[in-house]
Amino acid sequence: MKQTTLLLISIYLFISCTEREIEQIDFSTDYKFTSEIEEQILTDTIPWKYQISAADFAKKGDYKNALIHWDMGMPTQDRNYTKAEIDSINSKYSVVNAADYIIKEAQKNQVMMINEAHHNSMHRAFTKSLLQRLFDNGYKNLGLEALDIGNNLDSALNTRGYPVQKTGYYTQDPQFGDLIREAIEIGYEVFAYERLGTDFGKHREIGQAKNIQKVIDSRPNEKFLIHCGFAHLMEGNYSGWEKAMAGRLTEYTGINPLTINQVEYSERSKSEFNHPLLKALEIKESSILIDEDDHPLNYERGEAWADIAVLHPNTDYVDGRPNWLFENGNKNISLELKDIPIEFPVMVLAYKKGEDINEAVPIDIMEVEDKKENAHLALKKGDYEIVVTNKSKSYKFGKTVN
Repeated sequence: MKQTTLLLISIYLFISCTEREIEQIDFSTDYKFTSEIEEQILTDTIPWKYQISAADFAKKGDYKNALIHWDMGMPTQDRNYTKAEIDSINSKYSVVNAADYIIKEAQKNQVMMINEAHHNSMHRAFTKSLLQRLFDNGYKNLGLEALDIGNNLDSALNTRGYPVQKTGYYTQDPQFGDLIREAIEIGYEVFAYERLGTDFGKHREIGQAKNIQKVIDSRPNEKFLIHCGFAHLMEGNYSGWEKAMAGRLTEYTGINPLTINQVEYSERSKSEFNHPLLKALEIKESSILIDEDDHPLNYERGEAWADIAVLHPNTDYVDGRPNWLFENGNKNISLELKDIPIEFPVMVLAYKKGEDINEAVPIDIMEVEDKKENAHLALKKGDYEIVVTNKSKSYKFGKTVN
């Protein structure tokens, strides 16, 4: 009798460990399948439709298509440096690790600004990789251009501890959402600084700078990290705006921010479209070029500049996902889906256990075309709820990553 009981317990434990409880749920999402995005492109007539589709692909975790669609709406060209130009670069500069150099320089500053291209999730992942080390060096405040403002301001963000769909538009990207989530977990105070109003150009730059100034004035002895879009971090005289947000902030506060451009030397959808400097150096990690006096290569545009230019390497793909997803503590978690009674394609969304799956920005998303394929999600150690949906039917199961 005792042996039979032990056998039954062993069988129960085996089944519990090998099978998962799959529950059908009511679930809806605004994340778009590839077919939905492509259909929208066919019917859209606005000139910036590929910027929208690129952002939609970024939000659903499809980095490769985000790059492709951005380039479909932007000029591309195949340029190369001559051997003499490459030799000159190599003789003048050394290649150093970007994160290490940035942290060293950030120690000397009160305000650091880093930009992103709004379709490029890798830029968000890179900023996220700096958060803990910057915090350890006194940076306690994180300003994000992408946070909604006014009546749409997510005033509960810092107390809730994670972003929801209404937190912002670009923040719906899992990489952006996790940047926010991790910043709050570390101890940052996250704040919005976009200006109210529909007029852009000079007035937007002034409004953003004044909003950041107010926060700095309220915490004069603290350090600030500002994550912005494209050219807002340019210092000096910026054509068309007179001054960008960074230049205006210096004007209003007397603070000279450390400005870091990671957009110019990032990969395009095809390697031949990359900046010739990126092609010439064939770097393997996010890097900065420094001369013999330890001065970094900056980014200049007319009479404006950013202090440091980051060069990001080309992405390699692992199981169809960008290799950089599986860094900084993330594991490549393979999930079988063939036991789920649902019609494919499906979207697989991972939520941190305890967060509201109907509101939260997921940790990761992947679209899976066929039941025979596994989903490969980038997840840290912890407990998750996995949602599988085709927007007609949805299922949920738990997953623990050890």
